[in-house]
Amino acid sequence: MEKKYQHLPGALWHVLVLGILETRFAGRLLHGAAGPAREKGCKMGFRDDFLWGGATAANQCEGAYNVDGRGLANVDVMPHGKDRFAVGMGVRKMLDFEDGYYYPAQSGIDFYHHYKEDIALFAEMGFKTFRMSLAWTRIFPNGDETEPNEAGLAFYEDVFRECRKHGIEPLVTITHFDCPIHLIKEYGGWRNRKLIDFYKNLARVLFTRYKGLVKYWLTFNEINMILHLPFMGAGLVFEEGEDKEAVEYLAAHNELVASAWATKIAHEIDPDVKIGCMLAAGSYYPYSCRPEDVRAAQLENQDNYFFVDVQSRGYYPSYALKKLEREGIDVGMTEEDKQILAENTVDFISFSYYSTRCAAGEGSDAAKTEGNAFAGAKNPYLKESQWGWAIDPLGFRITLNDLYDRYQKPLFVVENGLGAKDVVEEDGSINDDYRIDYLRQHIEAMRDAVTEDGVDLLGYTTWGPIDLVSAGTGEMSKRYGFIYVDRDDAGNGTLARSKKKSFDWYKKVIATNGEDLA
Repeated sequence: MEKKYQHLPGALWHVLVLGILETRFAGRLLHGAAGPAREKGCKMGFRDDFLWGGATAANQCEGAYNVDGRGLANVDVMPHGKDRFAVGMGVRKMLDFEDGYYYPAQSGIDFYHHYKEDIALFAEMGFKTFRMSLAWTRIFPNGDETEPNEAGLAFYEDVFRECRKHGIEPLVTITHFDCPIHLIKEYGGWRNRKLIDFYKNLARVLFTRYKGLVKYWLTFNEINMILHLPFMGAGLVFEEGEDKEAVEYLAAHNELVASAWATKIAHEIDPDVKIGCMLAAGSYYPYSCRPEDVRAAQLENQDNYFFVDVQSRGYYPSYALKKLEREGIDVGMTEEDKQILAENTVDFISFSYYSTRCAAGEGSDAAKTEGNAFAGAKNPYLKESQWGWAIDPLGFRITLNDLYDRYQKPLFVVENGLGAKDVVEEDGSINDDYRIDYLRQHIEAMRDAVTEDGVDLLGYTTWGPIDLVSAGTGEMSKRYGFIYVDRDDAGNGTLARSKKKSFDWYKKVIATNGEDLA
């Protein structure tokens, strides 16, 4: 021991030595369980029970929009083509099918009649979990009924049992953008507090019916999309002169309260279930180190994190309260709301990741770009997909760290993938090496976040394991799957399923728990 410590009393000296040793040992644990062993090439990977799989949404794959008593939802009336974005924004009112438009959600890829075939293919890849969502209008066709539609409940029970038969854990999103059209026409969508009670009723029915069949639940998919595509995200249609931002935050509050109630109901009915929130993630970078750009990125990240701040911590963060005060927005917070939010935080945080974003403050000359409904400055250091989305594997690791550092709760990556045009060769093969490359790089980054940074990660589900309708554009040509579906943007095709090159690649990834990515 160094001479400077020799004058210390014996007992204190021993405490100091033990403290130093403990610190060094802890440091070795922190940096990879065993420093020297790691240096020699000792490999650490994902947890043994890591949940590999794929993710879909009812409105993008199910079809059968009018079968077995299902009602009409906002996601059904979003057309393919030039008006889709305006409808999704809530500025082009479309609450029913109109002549001259094609509505891809009507048929999707007909998962409703193909689910056994599709789940068997997922099982062949070795899926540990399958993320899917429920169509609200299959359970409650109008949304405000007191009694559910048994045919809808039975369908999902069959799907869950089919998953279980193949050893696949269902991961179920209660609401993946679905809002019954009746609730929009009659109540104004999620701007109305009455939807909290309708959602509670839905949640109670689901948790009771599927107790023991579903362990992992998500309340709202990409809840922050309310601020970007408010009709799609919350069934909001704006009238001329209406304060859009005020309505969006009111709807956001109602969904946050509904989510907390669902968490409470779930844990009361089945204490073994795990409830997660879900956001469209992707950290904002400042365009430069100019303070105005750094501040712009900070504000964008706050808007993004606001929802999870509430769902994970149980209260509105100070920056959000100040913003609402500044803008004169009243979300109708009650004392009961505060209590429900505080006492019913989520068990884990799930998110989608496709790209990072870039923010520039006033006075910047940065070029603009838009991907996945998020406009921002163009990052000159990143390549883009065919649809203009920045490709940033390292940003995935950064986002994982940002989320885990902020919340210290288990994370679950429930969407990650590359939308691209696939070519079917003469022999029927589809050589989607670009998709393999994208996923390989992102899984490597994810593995680094786990093994080197210590992020607690439950699982990873790609979007989507089978081709389905794009939420943003309504296209089929924007393909994500390991499984090709014979369907084009106009709805033509046989719906036949076939394996792409990436099918066997992902099968290998799962079989090796993410070790073999070649």
